[in-house]
Amino acid sequence: MAAQLTRPRALIVPSGSELARGDRNDRNGPYLAASLVRLGVDVSGIHIVGDGEADLLDAIRAGLQHEILVITGGLGPTHDDRTMALMAEALGVPLTVDESLEREIEEISRAIAARLGRPYADFHDGVRKQATIPSGAEIVGLAGTAPSVVLATPNGIAVVLPGPPAEVHALWPKAIATAVFQRAIGATQAPTRTTYRFFGVSESAVAQALAAAGGEPEGIEVTICAREFEIHVDLLVSDRAAGFVSAFEEAFVGPLRGHLYGIGDAGVEERLLAACRTQGWTLATAESCTGGLVASRLTAIAGSSDAFVGSVVAYANAVKHTQLGVSEAILEAHGAVSAEAAEAMATGVCDALGADVAVSITGIAGPGGGTDEKPVGTVFIHAVTPRGSDSVALGIMGSRDVVRGRAATVALHLLRRLVAEA
Repeated sequence: MAAQLTRPRALIVPSGSELARGDRNDRNGPYLAASLVRLGVDVSGIHIVGDGEADLLDAIRAGLQHEILVITGGLGPTHDDRTMALMAEALGVPLTVDESLEREIEEISRAIAARLGRPYADFHDGVRKQATIPSGAEIVGLAGTAPSVVLATPNGIAVVLPGPPAEVHALWPKAIATAVFQRAIGATQAPTRTTYRFFGVSESAVAQALAAAGGEPEGIEVTICAREFEIHVDLLVSDRAAGFVSAFEEAFVGPLRGHLYGIGDAGVEERLLAACRTQGWTLATAESCTGGLVASRLTAIAGSSDAFVGSVVAYANAVKHTQLGVSEAILEAHGAVSAEAAEAMATGVCDALGADVAVSITGIAGPGGGTDEKPVGTVFIHAVTPRGSDSVALGIMGSRDVVRGRAATVALHLLRRLVAEA
């Protein structure tokens, strides 16, 4: 590996036993990591830890070895909310009650008590606990009853945030704006980040292309990651490498251009919708084994309604026949999982919804339902536009989620290519 870019290091510690047990997904760590990277900070890890005192204290101490520690959660009024106390212990400073903060939390708590029809006395002890912070901490603010604070540490800064993601999103920009945070990142120059999006090529093939290009040059970090059944390559380029990044890009990406479908943040869904807008075409989907997954991915994009008209999830054969016009002859001769059925579904949904282009998916996602002729993972996809059509037959290995997810991604790419080339 080439020498890494010199940047402040950060450790993110999302705390909460519900996260450590896997009862809930951590949404704070990825958000904070992406923000720190944009600021030019090197995120060394996201360390999820439970509410246990010893584990949380160990995580805080590990974080304090970094220039930036960001910890979320453990700021509530209950017995297992220990973050402030353990932060003070790790830094060797006393705890103190901030009276102004206490009054602010009390006002919020009284309003909550009134809304719930409960006496404020039920909240009193918790209010004082939440207003107890390490001595020397700078209060960032409130987005609920749990305060966010920033503290100077021997190596830089610690940022303490509540656990609810909405509160993290509200308070994190304020924490970044504090003078102590700005001092911690200093004159760090954020590297230029470019994402290359590939489809139809393996992660190992991309790694081989990187090796053939000479590996990571000084001042350029390359991250290769499989995401949504695609391969994404992130290039982080420092100022000192700007002069030769084009040559490196050509050596590395050039041999893979046949699989490169985009550069930047826009994924296949956005690019398909944009291509439809360019052509003035509307889009529909007909889905069986994916159960609306393609439609869900398209409608997750803001503004998709100006191109996407709708979807028919036709799971039962009767629905394929009555709603999409798949003939009984096709169903009897070839079956619902067939290239013929997929083609009829695609043309049928265009007719049913008045769309210009469509993609259909029918298959066997498993774990049951497979046969010797059509094993689990058999999927047929058909895409149709006013200027042509194309189809794909797949044999996907993996779990039900893998079969459905890969089929949805292939369907999006099949239609994207057809529309873009029209």
